[in-house]
Amino acid sequence: MQVVSLIVQSVPLGFQWPTIDPFLFCVHHDDAYPKGNDAMGPAASLAGRDIGQDFAGIDGWRMYHGDVVPGFPQHPHRGFETVTIARRGLIDHSDSLGAAARFGRGDVQWLTAGGGIVHSEMFPLLERDQGNPVELFQIWLNLPAEDKMAEPHFSMLWADRVPRVTRTTEDGKTAEITVVAGSLLGAAPPSPPPRSWASRPDSDVAIACLKLQEGAFCTLPAARSDETIRTLYFFAGGAIRVGDDLVATHAGLVVRSDEPLRLEALEGDCELLLLQARPIGEPVVQHGPFVMNSRGEIERAMSDYRRTRFGGWPWPSDGPVHGREPGRFARRPDGSIERP
Repeated sequence: MQVVSLIVQSVPLGFQWPTIDPFLFCVHHDDAYPKGNDAMGPAASLAGRDIGQDFAGIDGWRMYHGDVVPGFPQHPHRGFETVTIARRGLIDHSDSLGAAARFGRGDVQWLTAGGGIVHSEMFPLLERDQGNPVELFQIWLNLPAEDKMAEPHFSMLWADRVPRVTRTTEDGKTAEITVVAGSLLGAAPPSPPPRSWASRPDSDVAIACLKLQEGAFCTLPAARSDETIRTLYFFAGGAIRVGDDLVATHAGLVVRSDEPLRLEALEGDCELLLLQARPIGEPVVQHGPFVMNSRGEIERAMSDYRRTRFGGWPWPSDGPVHGREPGRFARRPDGSIERP
């Protein structure tokens, strides 16, 4: 009997992971930041770093575009959404809507840039007596043409509201599936923003993190749509079985979505990120932080940003952080406060 592989394509993983429509971008930030100083930056020398553009990973961490606190000071977006899955550490968000948040440790932020937003994402290093590791996924999800100029929307999904499904073997090995978007294995998180591609039932969008102890397994059901494209990013662990295929190197795996898919951790605890969706199927023209359908729309986005700054920047610095004391919180544009 001939065995048919369920892996359609395999690509190596670098710092930025390749994605397929409607996903535009996926990056795995994993920084072993040292102890923090009084300014919530690294208590370590910054000599030898390209400050303002530090992506080298010296000593296992990066300043990114930050100069005192690592992170990404104010920058604009138009035409898509960001989904930020914070696995370890804390992120301080501020934006041109007046919204602010400190989130992390399993929280998810979903931001619809729509017609235009400016935001910052900083990584305050609060611990002065120990290291401050930060790990997150940031995923860019495209918007269809009719929603590219939607009103910007800020939303938080706190860790205790992110559903998790556990599968346990007879000898106690567990597979945990954290479902960020879409309905998967009977779990469904809170609804995505109203103008998101993920809010359309026929888009079949699913975003999930999978962690399998060595010897554990789970089976993903077939997708709902024949047009759905499913990608698994195997980024931690020694070896995993995907269907009948052994995968012993970290890789992005485009897999068939029309059949159930069994995953089994063979060597070490294995972790994967799942991105799946039915493609939007429209032209994509990108220039930096703007993603539209035509070059003319990109030029309009650049002109609008120069003219309006997408509402302006209401914060006293380009990369604000929210003090040493506040725990995780979100302040919405209307001023209301919520906490996990």
